[in-house]
Amino acid sequence: MTGKYMAYVGSYSYTGKAKGITVYDVDVEKGKFIYRCEVEVDNSSYLTVSRDKKMLYSIADEGVVSFRILQNGSLSRVNSANIKGMRGCQISTSPENDYIFVSGYHDGKVTVLRLNPDGSVGHITDGVFHKGLGSVAERNFRPHVSCSRMTPDKKFLMVADLGIDQVKVYRFDRGEGRIAQVDTIRSELESAPRHFVFSSDGKFFYLLHELKNVIDVYSYQTGDRTPQVEKVQTIATTGDDPNQLTAACAIRLSPDENYLFCSNAGDNSVSMYERDTETGMLTLKFCLPISGEYPKDIAIFPDGQHLAAINHGGNISFFHIDYEKGLLVMSDRSVAVNEPNCCEIVKIG
Repeated sequence: MTGKYMAYVGSYSYTGKAKGITVYDVDVEKGKFIYRCEVEVDNSSYLTVSRDKKMLYSIADEGVVSFRILQNGSLSRVNSANIKGMRGCQISTSPENDYIFVSGYHDGKVTVLRLNPDGSVGHITDGVFHKGLGSVAERNFRPHVSCSRMTPDKKFLMVADLGIDQVKVYRFDRGEGRIAQVDTIRSELESAPRHFVFSSDGKFFYLLHELKNVIDVYSYQTGDRTPQVEKVQTIATTGDDPNQLTAACAIRLSPDENYLFCSNAGDNSVSMYERDTETGMLTLKFCLPISGEYPKDIAIFPDGQHLAAINHGGNISFFHIDYEKGLLVMSDRSVAVNEPNCCEIVKIG
């Protein structure tokens, strides 16, 4: 194997048990995470890596913090930027690494910030507070922006709001960094659309629902004013009917995009689906336990052969993916981490 893998794990720091981001060297042969250091970030609830793998961005109490990923995998803090709102819950970057989008769960706000040529976080270019009411359910009775991503055609910003059961579609002005709503995709009442991912060809996107515990598969075609979307499939996130304590958490595509993975809290499982690249349809291959509690995130390694379950209950479990047999083969070790929220895996060298 050429190069090596680094893992960057974000955790809450308010308890004093973690500093923010924990950096690990990963030994895939032995199946373990090897602690290197911790980097101080106030309540790192979500991380993302730039498309060129040179920068790491973290949610923090003060907004967004940027780090340069050094050749040895260490992190060098560059700067931070205030988002003029409550702490976010998810971030993503534009394909050209010129903007970063912050999803605000607590205040229902989506914030757009410019990224400078050196990768540092620049000024806010736009921000929109969602309005409206959901149901009387505890988690979705008012706006909770949960995921924001630019569409592959680079024309629109799609924003999931699990509080009002909608995905809002905004036209994106790349020159000014401004957004204007042009459409709304409505999910079922009390389904709570949490996260979504696009196929790289831009033909399909996969929308994970936290409360309904399903994935909706949509076809996507670009348009001049609005994109054309059509739901083509709904499939459960667990093999059996989920109980009331199950909540779908994270969704990821394999590097070759032939498989899709999701994690389920309560059920404490990871499901894998085979993906038909022509139709976009999913076929469940397995739903298996992950030897931890509350898998808030999952990370698929760049080799496509390994998976880490980021269990908010206090550990990371590490698996080899056996696609042929439809199995997760667990390492004999898991690493204890204080309240991990998310993980990014980067290949160094």
